[in-house]
Order: sequence, then C-alpha cells, then structure tokens
Amino acid sequence: MSKFKRIHLVVLDSVGIGAAPDANNFVNAGVPDGASDTLGHISKSVGLNVPNMAKIGLGNIERETALKTVPAEANPSGYYTKLEEVSLGKDTMTGHWEIMGLNITEPFDTFWNGFPEEILTKIEEFSGRKVIREANKPYSGTAVIDDFGPRQMETGELIIYTSADPVLQIAAHEDIIPLDELYRICEYARSITLERPSLLGRIIARPYVGEPGNFTRTANRRDLAVSPFAPTVLDKLNEAGIDTYSVGKISDIFNGAGVNHDMGHNKSNSHGIDTLLTTMGLAEFEKGFSFTNLVDFDALYGHRRDPHGYRDCLHEFDERLPELIAAMREDDLLMITADHGNDPTYAGTDHTREYIPLLAYSPSLKGNGHLPIGHFADISATIADNFGVDKAMIGESFLDKLV
Repeated sequence: MSKFKRIHLVVLDSVGIGAAPDANNFVNAGVPDGASDTLGHISKSVGLNVPNMAKIGLGNIERETALKTVPAEANPSGYYTKLEEVSLGKDTMTGHWEIMGLNITEPFDTFWNGFPEEILTKIEEFSGRKVIREANKPYSGTAVIDDFGPRQMETGELIIYTSADPVLQIAAHEDIIPLDELYRICEYARSITLERPSLLGRIIARPYVGEPGNFTRTANRRDLAVSPFAPTVLDKLNEAGIDTYSVGKISDIFNGAGVNHDMGHNKSNSHGIDTLLTTMGLAEFEKGFSFTNLVDFDALYGHRRDPHGYRDCLHEFDERLPELIAAMREDDLLMITADHGNDPTYAGTDHTREYIPLLAYSPSLKGNGHLPIGHFADISATIADNFGVDKAMIGESFLDKLV
C-alpha cells in the first residue's frame, strides 16, 4: 500500500542553491561555475522574501558558504535537503532525466561556434528559406529577435541560433512564417540531429510577434526532444497503470515517454500553477504522480541575467504556494525542487552547475528535518518506492525518512 496516494513534484526551473562540488569543471563564458549560487546571490544582491518556502525548510538547508537564502525556521513544517547532479551536463533535459533516475554519462553535443554549414544547408533545402548566418551562434533569445527580427520581416529568412545548451532554436515571426510551417521545419531539424556529432537534446520553435523595437515571444513555443535512452520512473509508473500527469514542458522533455495525461504547456508560471491546481482537483486523479515544470525563472530572468525579475518571480511562486498546500489531500506529498542553476549575477548567460534544493511537505507528516544530501535521482527512487515499482538506473529512496 502506498504511503502517499498522490505525489506532486514541482520543478522551479534553474533555482539552484549553491555550486556543486564539481562546479569548476563547468564554465560560463570562460568562467568556472565554482562561485555560482543562484538563490544565495539573489538574496545577497536584491533581497529575497519567501516565507512559505522558508516555513517548509528552505532556509534550513545546509550550505557551504556564508551566503544565506532565507532565515532558518526553528520548527519547519516539512523535510528539506539539497541534491547533487551525477550526470555530465547542466541543461534542462539532463537535469530532468536524472531526476527521473537516469545517469547521462555522455553529454549531448553543443555548438559554441554555431551549427555546421551542413545542417544549415539541409534546413534551407527542406524549407525553401535562407538561414541568417550572422545569428548562427550562442545568443539570448530576446536579443536575437531584436537584432534580426526586422530582417526576417523583410526577407522571410530563418533565425537559427543556439545557446550553451545542446539545443537548436528557430525563431520566426508568426505573421511571416506561420506556426504550422515553423513546426514542420523544426520537425525536420529534429530528424537530422539525432546522432553524433550532432546529437542535440532539443529543437525549439520560438515564435514571436510585434514590430521592430517591440517584439514579444509567444506561448506557442514547441520543444522537440529525443526520447530517454532507458526507462525512467515515469515509464515504470505508466507500465504499472499508475496515472502520470505532465504540466508545462515535462512531456516535451521526455518526448511523451511515460506520460499518460498531458495537461498542456504553460503560458506563464502563474498559468502553470493554475493548471496544477486544476490537475490536483480532478476527481479521477485518485492515485498517481503529477510532474510540473515552471520555466519563467530560467527563461525570463536567469538567461537574461535579471536578478530583480528572478527575485520577483520567486516571490510570486511563494505567494501562491499556500494555494497548492490547500489543494492537497491528507495523503498527498508535495516536493519542490529544481533541475540546475542559472545564477543571474554570474558571467555569461548559461546555466550554472549547482546543487538543487528539495522541500517535501504533506499534511500527514508528523515530523520534520534535514534529509540526507544525496543525488537528483533520489527523488524518483522515492517516488518508485512509494508506488511499489522498480527505480530506474540510479537513486536511493528517502521514503522511510518522511514520517
């Protein structure tokens, strides 16, 4: 019998809690990640007030540095820790796949100098549209449309760019290149980037609207991922006939594998929380697992190096956390975590190699305290343990610690 009938996992995308032990092996604009600390530097530089996450135990998480996130609670309402990444990467897919129990020993391919001519030429031949070569490099998603959006409106060329992640992104004005056409081009790009030396984690359609000087990316983004290379705990739950609900880009990240109820993409973090609340309220959702990604922290503020916006985004989530807690049933478990860091005070615009926080709360819990400092995959091992299915490749359950 399951200890918790339902488990809700919420990933605050990029909300890291301090440099991982191997952070200096990862660089950001030539600077090692060893001094990165997303939550610590936000708190130090612009202040941070998240009393609801603090109540569960966010400020009680053990830290190596003098930087604090929020004050510690004398008697937290839940359990808390930080988790280290085993896999060789600091991108969204690597983080989420490890959370679900995989160990990525060979990182996806990245293209710091832009994509090779062979890929661009193939996309041109398929689409009948030219590619803007000057955009073909690691670029901020908003800066690239500011710089090349006017040209695209005049010529109909494709804006293809990358980042420090293993992704190929195609930005297109919705009035110039219709969504169906953009998605078709992205699907083709996906088909030619499935093997090394061009094995990419995701192809991302990045539609936008507006006029020069006032472009806005829309919610019609689409991520085309590769399927996980081995069964994840999502797969194992699905095979056991247990409901799995995806909120936000989770289904995209896993290419649909193991997801039997996709609740759709988020227009914003707030919309994602609304969708999760709807999911939690479904009468038919009696037993199972919901998996939510809230991406605004990363996409809107981390990559743009905006600590004020990042802080405000954290405040907004914290203000809505009581709604999630109120929607929980007595035998529900809520876990809040992240997938990597993205320190908005750091060099460059890339993710940062950090520990991720973990907060665990249930109305049924009588105790509280610090869980062992483990690894990302411990989350999925705990979920598997709770529902009586096998864990995936790695991870150690902490279910028995939740009392």
